[in-house]
Amino acid sequence: MKRTLLKDLIENEETKISGFIERIRDTKYMLFVIVKDRTGFIQVSLDKNINADLIKKLENVIAGSVIEFTGKMVLSEYVKQGGREFLPTELKVLSNAEPSPLEETANIDTRLDYRWIDLRTDKNQLMLNVQSTLVQGMRDYLYKEDFTEIHTPKLISTASESGSSVFEVQYFDRKAYLAQSPQFYKQMAIASGLERIFEVAPAFRAENSNTNRHTTEFTSFDLEFAYIDSYEDVMDMEEDLIIAGLTLVKEKYGDIIKEVFDKEVIIPTKPFPRIKLQDLYKELEKNYGYKIPEFDVGDMNAEAEGLAYKYAMEKYGHEFIFITDFAKTKRAFYHMRKDDVPQGYDLIWRGTEITTGAQREHRYDILKAQCDEKGLGKDVEFYLQFFKYGCPPHGGFAIGVDRLTMLLLGIPSLKEEMFIFRGPNRLEP
Repeated sequence: MKRTLLKDLIENEETKISGFIERIRDTKYMLFVIVKDRTGFIQVSLDKNINADLIKKLENVIAGSVIEFTGKMVLSEYVKQGGREFLPTELKVLSNAEPSPLEETANIDTRLDYRWIDLRTDKNQLMLNVQSTLVQGMRDYLYKEDFTEIHTPKLISTASESGSSVFEVQYFDRKAYLAQSPQFYKQMAIASGLERIFEVAPAFRAENSNTNRHTTEFTSFDLEFAYIDSYEDVMDMEEDLIIAGLTLVKEKYGDIIKEVFDKEVIIPTKPFPRIKLQDLYKELEKNYGYKIPEFDVGDMNAEAEGLAYKYAMEKYGHEFIFITDFAKTKRAFYHMRKDDVPQGYDLIWRGTEITTGAQREHRYDILKAQCDEKGLGKDVEFYLQFFKYGCPPHGGFAIGVDRLTMLLLGIPSLKEEMFIFRGPNRLEP
């Protein structure tokens, strides 16, 4: 007999169910076992007179154990678990658990030590299902737009992609590095003639940061596409991508997200507000008395991002805002420039930067000059080869999947949002 999911049970039909024991309640005449699978809960009711032999098998079995029951589901107005109960004729203990080391009041670091147990909660299961649906919505949109999904290497030979620190690893008789992003290989794909590509994959940043939104390994949703006229085409694409992802989440989980996380899934309208960095500085100072610190001029910081969100809500009634015209000293060498201004943007959502995107420089001579200006030289020789033999104009961006989910559900930290968190002080489980 095949296993039946709890949501698919049919009244009075002989069937087999299995899942985790959520709790056991022992009364004078009955023993009640609450069983949970990925689709919900059901109460399994054992009469102490009728099911004495089954109850004996449950001695020393506690919550957290995995169990299998054979029997029938019946409807009952007296059962709180959805008006259904399961009457068993057989049972098998598939895995007997020890007492959980996690208390309800355990702090986040203790919970992370036993993350596989922590993830069993309804809230955490919902969180991961929402993230999966968000990615599905964005991925499906790109497939419909004729994008090709690729898979780029995470072991690379140079460490010069950006200013972020990289992880060095021993690669046989030489050094290698964990990729900070697939940026170089995305552009190689464009030079190969693929035209529209994306990837959902891990990226690594050796930053000794202990903020709520930084991690040393994260999942990045990257895309790149060719034959664009300006970076505004890239912004247009990102608007549609985000709308597609959030729309699917709202359709599938909007009500329960509101109930469990007290967050509304808001589908943004197009176009998202857009503002130049220098104009934003003026608005933040005029409206909130905030002046960007000298060392951040030409860029944003966390406080400015928060205020930019406040400004977008007050001025446009919009949760998103694009910021453009950053200083060339604050942007990557491969961003195209016009009048010496990088042709790119940051996208802020709910007070946090979720994307840096741009039109890329595809002309070899100009790209090499910008490379030399940044002092990269030999480190990017292999990358420059991609542009020697013809490459169409193109652009793209990346979104951190975990950060996006954190903001969507109002979770305070990536530690709580990620399936498994990696930080400067955490390499297990």
